[in-house]
Amino acid sequence: MFLSVLDMFKLGIGPSSSHTMGPMVAAGRFLNTLRHSPFAAHGLKTTLHGSLAFTGVGHATDRATILGLAGFEPQHYDATRAEAALTAIKDTKTIDAPGLGVLQFDPTKDLLFDYGPSLPGHANGMVIQATDAQGDVILSETYYSIGGGFVLTADEHAAAGTVKADARSDVPYPFQNAAEMLEMAQSSKLTIAQMKRKNELRFRTPQELDDGIARVWEVMNDCINRGMEGTGILPGGLKVRRRAKAIHEALLAERGLNMTAPHVINDWMSLYAMAVNEENAAGGQVVTAPTNGAAGVVPAVIRYYLDHVPGASASKVPDILLTAAAIGGLCKHNASISGAESGCQAEVGSAAAMGAAGLCAVLGGSPEQVENAAEIALEHHLGMTCDPVKGLVQVPCIERNGLGAIKAVSAASLALRGDGVHLVSLDACIETMRQTGQDMHEKYKETSLGGLAVNVPNC
Repeated sequence: MFLSVLDMFKLGIGPSSSHTMGPMVAAGRFLNTLRHSPFAAHGLKTTLHGSLAFTGVGHATDRATILGLAGFEPQHYDATRAEAALTAIKDTKTIDAPGLGVLQFDPTKDLLFDYGPSLPGHANGMVIQATDAQGDVILSETYYSIGGGFVLTADEHAAAGTVKADARSDVPYPFQNAAEMLEMAQSSKLTIAQMKRKNELRFRTPQELDDGIARVWEVMNDCINRGMEGTGILPGGLKVRRRAKAIHEALLAERGLNMTAPHVINDWMSLYAMAVNEENAAGGQVVTAPTNGAAGVVPAVIRYYLDHVPGASASKVPDILLTAAAIGGLCKHNASISGAESGCQAEVGSAAAMGAAGLCAVLGGSPEQVENAAEIALEHHLGMTCDPVKGLVQVPCIERNGLGAIKAVSAASLALRGDGVHLVSLDACIETMRQTGQDMHEKYKETSLGGLAVNVPNC
């Protein structure tokens, strides 16, 4: 199993990797398919299913889909251009699709929300169609946004299900579970980050890898800094006020005071995570880690390490990200990182496991201790539902990232107090997450039909 660190940590836009980035990517893929089709298209139609329908407006899924059909991509998103394009599409009821010309598309009629049963492959399903001048469908494709901005066609999703258990043999260390990872680390005498790096270098040069990782941390850190300066009310109608700036100012004012309680360090960790997720909720640039809804945990852990741990070095950040990506890949490969598929345990739980593993590694943890840290963090997120109020990635998501970061640091610290020997393995924990997600009622899986979403007023 190999999933690149630069795929696990992707540059994108808020508020959701699965509901915003994924549909935009899917729309772009459809355009590319249409460009290579022998048919001459006259119009476009899209239908959103499952969680994409139930929480689509809150997650800006409709906007993202339309912009994707207009040629926009998450990693190169320009907010000013996007707003202009959306206005033009609404006024003209057409889309100027790159390489395809002007196509008929009325957002009020040609983008539908289907609130019936989900499509069979995944809770986040969508169908995009091209029509001829008579309105007949000439090309149709089903896409699944499977979390973290990853998108599969229906055929790809079906094929992935049949080969999921097969590890890639074209990398030096093709571990597909934590047990294999630890065996390879022991036999090779390498750290998890070192094995991960050697796998990455099978597909890119050292400079490309180093530059890519540096860019990931740059965007993460910039997002924290922007979040700590942002003010005002977050969009969406819940009237949630941004809090990171005020918290940061209060913490700075308390620095150096002899009476400051030790637990205040938790407020710093929460601050960094909340700053990221307030930026995400506002539609800003973030890094999926492994998703947008959980984007604050790993950056918060890294910032905590750099700003508050004696002897910390920025040169260790790549090791944190490489280790975290290895753990995130195991979660995705053997369970899920999608809230719509497995609840928030799959998003913030996986992110906490990733952050715990990365921090444990750079604090001197052995591979066994790193695996233990990841397991502790994930175990204590098991069963967590995904119940966003009004379908917005705000409540409880923003604070949940703060607590996820605290759990990640606590898990790393606890693992370092042991020798790596523990009762529950990371593999058992990941499998438990998969089973729990499978058994969880769909109203608790990013549909806003249960939990806080129905017990908190949406206005």
